[in-house]
Amino acid sequence: MSGAISDPIDFATRERVRFYRELDEFLRIPSVSAKSEHDADTGRAADWVRERLVRAGLDAEVIATPGHPVVVGEWRGAGPRAPTVLIYGHYDVQPVEPLELWDTPPFEPNIRDGRIYARGSADDKGQLFLHIKALEAHLATRGRLPVNVVVLAEGEEEVGSPNLVPFVREHRDRLAADTVVISDSAMFAPGIPSLLFSLRGLAYFEIHATGPASDLHSGAYGGAVVNPANALARIIGELHDETGRITIPGFYDDVRTPPQDTLDGIRGLPFDADGYAREVGTIPAGGEHAYSPLERLWIRPSCDVNGMWSGYTGEGAKTVLPAHATAKVSFRLVPDQSPDRVKVLLEEHLARMAPPGVKIKVVELHGGRPWLAQPEGPLFAAAANALERSFGARPVLTGEGGSIPIVVELEEILGANSLLLGFALPGANMHAPNEWFATDCFEKGIDTLIHLYDELAQP
Repeated sequence: MSGAISDPIDFATRERVRFYRELDEFLRIPSVSAKSEHDADTGRAADWVRERLVRAGLDAEVIATPGHPVVVGEWRGAGPRAPTVLIYGHYDVQPVEPLELWDTPPFEPNIRDGRIYARGSADDKGQLFLHIKALEAHLATRGRLPVNVVVLAEGEEEVGSPNLVPFVREHRDRLAADTVVISDSAMFAPGIPSLLFSLRGLAYFEIHATGPASDLHSGAYGGAVVNPANALARIIGELHDETGRITIPGFYDDVRTPPQDTLDGIRGLPFDADGYAREVGTIPAGGEHAYSPLERLWIRPSCDVNGMWSGYTGEGAKTVLPAHATAKVSFRLVPDQSPDRVKVLLEEHLARMAPPGVKIKVVELHGGRPWLAQPEGPLFAAAANALERSFGARPVLTGEGGSIPIVVELEEILGANSLLLGFALPGANMHAPNEWFATDCFEKGIDTLIHLYDELAQP
């Protein structure tokens, strides 16, 4: 490498073309953790992360779990008096279906109109990659980092992280840190960076309704036998009342009301309802009518059907009365709700709702607890300074409607505080076709993290 560079920001600028090329390699690996047919690809993605950490200057290894492997990278040259930062991210991605809705193939990255289109570009390969490149920039120019660093990259976040908590408990001493930094979320708007103060939790279930022993002729039995599909549709339809409130008795008993300054901060943000409608193709009219859209997304719980199926769904007609009907239903939770308590309440409610002749069974898929931070003190100040140095704007405090189940567990097991700063933009189609990551956020994200490690090293 000719022309040695001593400043990490200058290094990142000069190496930008290579960074894009390497990200392209990473995004081409179809590491879909939910599908066993991609198990080898998921393993390949773990190896890729390990290799890039080693090239950046860290010690790194791939560690097997009962599921997909975990990658751990370490650099501890800052000494025992320097803080230790744990960087968490995930290299697995969501399934890509429906494939026909992608404008370009999901695992063939395409840059157009200032966006990187590919599955995983925003969630979370692209954002994990930012950290790797920021670490590399420091080590390549200064030969050291201002803080001790542990990188923890898993391959099961998109399926609920079933093996990560046992892994963290087993390796608690090795993963010990003062601060956990996670980039797996979005900015509030273009040019307006943000710091998260909350994440909603998740309780995700399958509801099975079973009636007759087998499918029946709808003419011979319709009207005499209760149709499980009809019964389940009615039950689902009555999970909300006319004001958008969830009707399960006791569901809101554990919902914590945020302090007034939090509510005032949310209401003071410039929410663009028309822009939101353009992004998603419909108006923000769901949820509880008594709350604003941002309040519904960030500090209120929700209940949504994620899928339903029953009977004959093929081409043409088949007059069948189905024996079975299924729905996938997810609840987003807020402090102080818990997935276990929601399951009990749901089972009791469905047992009361089930008509004679239909049995209801609830199967838990996965869940995670909500997270709430105190958005003040030196940790948030360090992140705010880093963001302002890169984006030229002071960050706003925001919530996140989605879930990162491991955040609460990392804090409890390691005794560390978490810092969540993401660089995706609203409408980035995470979990949907045509997922994208803005090139401007990609470049400024690396710069922000370079600054962040310096800021976190300050007394």
